[in-house]
Amino acid sequence: MHVRLVRPAAVAIAVAGALAWAPAANAQPSEPTPWASAAPAETPAPDAGSVEITTKDTAGDALPGAEFLLLDSSGLEAGRGTTDAHGLVSFADLVPGVYRLKATSSGSPLHDVAADQDVIVTPGATTRLTVTSPFKAAQVHLQVKDDKSGKLLPGATVNIGTGTSTLLTLTTGSKGTASGVLPVSSRATRFWVKQTTAPAGYGLYKPIKTFTAGPGSPVTVTVTNAKTATVPKPSPSDKPTHTPTPTPTTPGRPSSGTGGTVPSAPSTSTRAADAATKTAAETPVDAPAPKAPTGSLAHTGADATPWIATGAGLFVAAGAAALVVARRRTVGGSESESDGKNS
Repeated sequence: MHVRLVRPAAVAIAVAGALAWAPAANAQPSEPTPWASAAPAETPAPDAGSVEITTKDTAGDALPGAEFLLLDSSGLEAGRGTTDAHGLVSFADLVPGVYRLKATSSGSPLHDVAADQDVIVTPGATTRLTVTSPFKAAQVHLQVKDDKSGKLLPGATVNIGTGTSTLLTLTTGSKGTASGVLPVSSRATRFWVKQTTAPAGYGLYKPIKTFTAGPGSPVTVTVTNAKTATVPKPSPSDKPTHTPTPTPTTPGRPSSGTGGTVPSAPSTSTRAADAATKTAAETPVDAPAPKAPTGSLAHTGADATPWIATGAGLFVAAGAAALVVARRRTVGGSESESDGKNS
């Protein structure tokens, strides 16, 4: 019996303890522990990119020692570097976006810095660029001179170029000189000079001169001109005067008994003229003109004009001979009558 009484008391104490603990646990709200709270999600960073630059000149040679500056979209410096012996420089760990690349030094006294340009950086990729630095321009000094006295001549215009391209046009001023900047494409570039306008009073210099110029080096080009030849105008007093020469006359042939002169026989030309005049006088005015032959003779390759002229000459000579014979007969008859009267 004693055992039975003890057990219920122990159970009651245990139950009472359980009842006393339970309300205390439920009286205050539970709070989560720090390790059990959920952390906020973080945005992953994008993959970085890079830029690799190769620097060369217009002749294709690498330029070591060239300096570059890289600026981000807000204008802040994102990188700075210098090209190595092979003309290379790179910028790594760049946030993707658009950057501005500026050349601050060419690394060579013969070259100018390249122009600024934009660079686009893409995630996880390398952007490669080739930057070309131009040669420094040459300084050209032009002189145009008199080829005899060496006097400088104003008003002359020349073109300077290379190959088929004209790169510079210069005109000499009042001092006979002109200067300009000439772009070069190599360490020794060959150019030509051609004069297009000569100075007043001088002939154009027609040959094409050539010269060589280097980057940043001054060069002097000289062109000579010769004066144009002037022909003096003749004065009115220098005009030649022409005096007609009188035609000589044929002296008469002296007569054998009377001491007078007997007219000489007419020349062939005079005889021909007399015959032509006589023919014209005997031809009726109303006579019809002879008709031209309708046919044509066969062409033999010889001109008939000389034969016609020869025939006409013989005809005139025969007429002249007949005239002389007639005159002699007349003179002979007169002498015979005179002798009969005297006897």
